[in-house]
Amino acid sequence: MAEKQKVILTNMCMIYDDEGRILVQNRLAKDWGGVTFPGGHVEKDESFYESVIREVKEETGLDIECPQICGIKNWHVKRDVRYIVLFYKTNRFSGEIRSSEEGEVFWIKPEELKNYKLASDFDEMYEIFANDELQEMQWIKENGEWVKRIF
Repeated sequence: MAEKQKVILTNMCMIYDDEGRILVQNRLAKDWGGVTFPGGHVEKDESFYESVIREVKEETGLDIECPQICGIKNWHVKRDVRYIVLFYKTNRFSGEIRSSEEGEVFWIKPEELKNYKLASDFDEMYEIFANDELQEMQWIKENGEWVKRIF
């Protein structure tokens, strides 16, 4: 096995408030549409920390502070290319929410997630955001089938 591999780095952030609500985005993308958390790609030479702050601002209008890493999702999009999503969460934010071209953003209670069309595997990803004992979701191919592993 090769020691090096290419990576695609992205982030996602769960913003929550004192009323027990979470901020979600109804993504319009055809390849991964539905309700999820805001986030996006880490740009060249950008820190992971700065990237999640920038992405949240671009997609929600909010300025977040102290985002904490709370998990990771990863899978191989090609034999030697791994896609990594760093999960963050924070309850420190300011500003007013505004939707972007990525999709509408709005506050909901976590139990309301079941009432929406969720982005693919977002319900399983949410488990990692919400449960401090879970840290990683990995998709691997076994015998030609995708298998999810949660740690």
